Amino acid sequence: MQLALLLVAAYLIGSVSFAVVVSRLFGMADPRSYGSGNPGATNVLRSGNKLAAILTLLGDAFKGWLAVVLAQSIAPSLGLDAMTAPAAGLAAFLGHLFPVFLAFRGGKGVATAAGVLLGASGWLGLSILGVWLGVAFTLRYSSLAALCAALASPGLAFLFGLGANWILSISVMSGLLLWRHKDNIKRLLAGEESRIGSKKKQA
Repeated sequence: MQLALLLVAAYLIGSVSFAVVVSRLFGMADPRSYGSGNPGATNVLRSGNKLAAILTLLGDAFKGWLAVVLAQSIAPSLGLDAMTAPAAGLAAFLGHLFPVFLAFRGGKGVATAAGVLLGASGWLGLSILGVWLGVAFTLRYSSLAALCAALASPGLAFLFGLGANWILSISVMSGLLLWRHKDNIKRLLAGEESRIGSKKKQA
């Protein structure tokens, strides 16, 4: 019961969409109404408001990190085992993808996954961030950067010595990230994917 309540809390934390929250605070249009329609930092950037996009990115990453850190700090006192923090991180990630507050239609989870990885291991999180930044700044495709980071995550988690529970949780997140980017993959292969900073609208 205690584990279930903790996971529900992590899911609810993940369900908070900072793309929507920040856009409302800035008096901007709902990010689901333009561009790709995705409530995430990349789509908010298409509005032209870089500060709003940065705050969205930080907020979505923070909630993933927070879910893991809270689970790590609470689990021992509740007598919960080593699977608690990885499960909480995955629950927060699922909350972002399928948020109860947005009729279960959320973002793609890149920033939230990054926050979960930072909570799991600072070095792992920084390494994945390095992969994302390297691809994003050289090729200027946010989606391709996310895909490369997702593919690298399980292997890097193993190299940094994370346990089997974390590797399993990260592998599930990576698989879901690839699935959520299936349309981006099609556009990348067709040479139709928009680059970072582009205001080109996508269906």
